[in-house]
Amino acid sequence: MGAVQGQLIRYVLAGGFVTALQAAVYWALAQGLHLHPQLANFAGYLVAVASGFVLHGRFTFRGHGSREQPLAQAMRFGAVSLLSLALNAFWVWLCTAAFHWPLWAPIPFMAVVTPVLVFVLNRQWVFR
Repeated sequence: MGAVQGQLIRYVLAGGFVTALQAAVYWALAQGLHLHPQLANFAGYLVAVASGFVLHGRFTFRGHGSREQPLAQAMRFGAVSLLSLALNAFWVWLCTAAFHWPLWAPIPFMAVVTPVLVFVLNRQWVFR
């Protein structure tokens, strides 16, 4: 198995955990506490970004790239995570406000589309 395939498998595992954690926080706050969906999404994002940096740096992309500039790497990770936040906010808006779908409707987009983009950016730019 090649390096990219190993990273992809580890990304699915770690990213799946992080995405499920983000979705669980979103769902619990939006559905359970009736928090505005965008605020619930932001709260989920905060939980996901903190756990994601550690998991992806130490597990997903271990042995890939240089770790000589941790601050620069953390800033790049932060930029990618903000992009993922914006994309997930778009899914929440599109599904709940524009289409008036149920509160769970953005979760498949958060779980599939956003992580694919984030994997590519993390591999090529953050953990290079």
